[in-house]
Amino acid sequence: MTHPYATQLFDLFKHLGPEMTLIVFACVLFVAGLFRADRAAWSLLAVAGILAAFFVLAISPRPQVLSGDSVFAVPLVFDALGNFTRVLALSTGIILVLLAWDEVPERHVADHHACLLVIIAGVNLVGCSNDLVTLFLALEMISIPTYILLYLPKHDDAAQEAAIKYFLLSVFSSAILLFGFSYLFGLTGTTNIAAILQTLHNAEEIKASQGLAQIAMLTIAAGLGFRITAVPFHFYAPDVFQGTSTSGAAFLSFVPKVAGFIAILRVFGFVLPAGVTTPAERSLVGLGLSDQVPILFWFLAALTMTIGNLLALLQDNLKRLIAYSGIAHAGYMLIAVASAPYLSGPDSATSGVAAVLFYLVAYGTMTLGVLALVLMLHRDERPVENIDDLAGLAQSHPYLAILTTALLLSLIGFPLTMGFTGKFLIFFGAMAAQGPTHLWLYPTLAVIGVVNAAIGAWYYLRIIAVMYLRASAKPIETPGTITCLIALLVCVIFTVALSVPPGASWLMNVARQAAVR
Repeated sequence: MTHPYATQLFDLFKHLGPEMTLIVFACVLFVAGLFRADRAAWSLLAVAGILAAFFVLAISPRPQVLSGDSVFAVPLVFDALGNFTRVLALSTGIILVLLAWDEVPERHVADHHACLLVIIAGVNLVGCSNDLVTLFLALEMISIPTYILLYLPKHDDAAQEAAIKYFLLSVFSSAILLFGFSYLFGLTGTTNIAAILQTLHNAEEIKASQGLAQIAMLTIAAGLGFRITAVPFHFYAPDVFQGTSTSGAAFLSFVPKVAGFIAILRVFGFVLPAGVTTPAERSLVGLGLSDQVPILFWFLAALTMTIGNLLALLQDNLKRLIAYSGIAHAGYMLIAVASAPYLSGPDSATSGVAAVLFYLVAYGTMTLGVLALVLMLHRDERPVENIDDLAGLAQSHPYLAILTTALLLSLIGFPLTMGFTGKFLIFFGAMAAQGPTHLWLYPTLAVIGVVNAAIGAWYYLRIIAVMYLRASAKPIETPGTITCLIALLVCVIFTVALSVPPGASWLMNVARQAAVR
């Protein structure tokens, strides 16, 4: 007779096929890189590993539906949100391999791509985590290889400074996050996320310890705020982005945000695991840790998008501008997080959780596309570091200028782009939110978001104006490598195709399915 725990372990490994595939390919790359330096071979092997993980995910069992108390005994849940995270992480991994293809020194290509595969596996596990220990280990599985990944492409003083800054602040944020997790364990006696949310929603004795729950809320938000670059945990981003390589900046601009926002949705109960029941008076999503969660994210959203946009106005360096732009866009996504508990429910077309997931995809395609262009045009003899370095691009390479304009207009929120659709879902969702008190609170947040979007339009339009209205003293002659061009084209195609039906409807339906149990 098979032991029930052996059956659960078998089911666990049966669903972990994509992650095990990525780790196997990463190990092969680590070992193979010791014997031979071959840029094309190891880059193709990394892409093959990600495609193999895609294939394993496609043939894996359908999203796991747990019944009864089984959700309180498993460290991982393979539900719709987990599969959404996996597809997003794997897709991003292919783009990042293309961006780093020619930038990383040939002797380090294997190690770089191996670290990237481990990081993608970590993001996958974050999306499926149902235990605080598992979630913390998955986040560290992302952070530790990141220190190496940031250092490998460049070895100058700026790159070393960027890697050290990210290392020290990442360790500090992990300590704060672990401190918050310890409070949750002390309050509930378990590290299982589903059990924690069930206990906090239902146990009367926990309500007497709301102060401790709020300390946990604050420290966990601080620890995850570092990863999503929310104010005031954002200050490392501009310096690290400027010091590291362009492919490293592309990685930092998106992958930690995916992990951070998915972790927020899991830990704060915005997506409750199947099997967690809540009383009618506490049936709102996102209120598992405290009733003050929406207020916390309200202030984080307002500060993050405002400070990010205002400081971006002062930037001339492209990577610093992208860093502050990422901070501002994190603020937009936090609007949806703040308003999610007070929308009409997870099946609403303007559900906050679904809007976060939709905008996460939109932000990734827009930002990775812009950095693909920067990497494509950059040459040692003719660097592209500042906005003025893009002068005359419309004359020397008109098609590249058109593609870049499409991405920048999407970042602004121009109609017929993903940025517009994502902002529409977020802002109108906030307008529809009705909190128990201060009914003006969330409409006001939507207005702040609209004003910030208008402020952000200035520095994006400035880049477009430089490309079209200014001539360059030294025109760009060589448009770069084919891998960066492929990445740029893919990002532009998705930015346009997923902005209107049927593409936008399909993505929103997928996001809505991931937002429910």
